This record gives sequence, structure tokens and C-alpha cells, in this order.
Amino acid sequence: MTHPWFEGAATPRVLAHRGLVTAGHADDGIVENSFAALVAAHAAGVTYVESDCHLSRDGVVVLFHDDDLRRVTGDPRRVDEVTLRDLEILMRPHGGLVTLEQALDAFPSLRFNLDVKAPGAAESVGRLVAASGARVLLTSFSDDRRRAALEAASRAGRGIRPATSAGSATVTRLLGAVSVRSRPLARRILQDVDALQVPERQRRLRIVTPRFIEYAHAAGVEVHVWTVNEAADMRRLVALGVDGIVTDRADLALATLH
Repeated sequence: MTHPWFEGAATPRVLAHRGLVTAGHADDGIVENSFAALVAAHAAGVTYVESDCHLSRDGVVVLFHDDDLRRVTGDPRRVDEVTLRDLEILMRPHGGLVTLEQALDAFPSLRFNLDVKAPGAAESVGRLVAASGARVLLTSFSDDRRRAALEAASRAGRGIRPATSAGSATVTRLLGAVSVRSRPLARRILQDVDALQVPERQRRLRIVTPRFIEYAHAAGVEVHVWTVNEAADMRRLVALGVDGIVTDRADLALATLH
């Protein structure tokens, strides 16, 4: 059975990577994962927003990618060392901080692809998305972390369990199955995931190949590639058979692919 996160949306899927920050927005100081970036993605017409989850010092789940604030705000502290109030002040000139709860409430038509970055955030993320599971996909580089978030959502028991994409260990195991051409093994490896969200290459290793896509599709699993910002690469990957593009240029991707 197809999870509702995938149903009724245009394909190939365009996932706005940390929202949308146009050149004009950047000139105004707007940054990724800000409230303004989500507004811009929504205004561009995307269905899916990819974002990241960290915990503030006082335990609030916020949308933020890095472990610390240096790159985005110039503050060297870790996200988990700063209170929600101070994060709001720091992000005010950059498009505004947004918590996970606020994002789900303010954008009821968006479907979220949430990467659980902080080890301690899994439980809180799972509980927060439990009532919105039909429009949430949970992921993490750590399979243990994404499973912990899924289990927390299930324990909350307030709706459909979120969709999920594979962590690094699962992807590594799948690459082994692909290399030995074992479709049954690939199916077993992928039995608890809905999607594979991967880079096209990892250093010299090419991950996204025709056989990789074939084995994923045979198991009923979609392939989404990150982070793709050139129109020619978007078209090439879709022609290869991928189901979704994670991009900083959601506006370009919509114009190119839809």
C-alpha cells in the first residue's frame, strides 16, 4: 500500500531543500530553513519541503541543519546550547526561526521530509509529527535514530505512521546486494523503508545506477537524489528513472520537470 505522503502529488517529485532561498532573498539576508524560506517554497508551488531537526537548549525542536550557528548566523555556539528565545533573536534578521510545531501548523498543505539530525531529538520529533504522519517522511543518516522517531510517532498513536527513507547503513547493505545482483536480498533490506534518498555519487563511488533504481523499484521503493541544482542534471536523472529531486532550486526544478 502506498503511503499518503506519496499520493496525489506530481511526479517526478521536487523536494525543496531546506526551503527556497532565491538570489534576491540571499541578498536580503534570508537563509535556509527559515520561516521566510518555507514561505518562498510554498509560494513557488512545491508540495514537498526537506528540512532538518535539532533541539534547542530548552528542548524545542527547531528546523536547522548544522550542529552549530556559525555558518548561518556567525554565532559559534551549538544549537543545543541556545534557548528558543535566543535562537529567535539570532534568526530574526535572517528570515525568522521556525520550530517543527510551527511549520506543521503554518503550512498544512506542505508535505515535510524531516532529517533527524540531533540524537536526542528523535523522541520529540516523533511525538510532534504523530498527528501529521500522512504528510511527513522521517529520515536520518542513522537508521537507529529514524527508527526511534518512527517508534515515538507510533506510540503517540494519533494517526498514520510517517513514511521513512533509509539511513546510511541500509543504503550500504543495498549497494552490496546490487553489486552481487541479488534482487531478493535487496527486497529484504528495503522491507521497512519507502524511499532511498541518496547523492548520485559518494566520492568515487557511483550510487545511483540503472540497477540500483531497478532493484529499489522492484521492492516498491522510490529513489530521490540530492542535491541537484542544474536543470540538465535534473533532466538526466529523471530520464535515468529517479522518482524525486532534492534541490536548492525548487523554482528551477518545477519549471524544468513539470
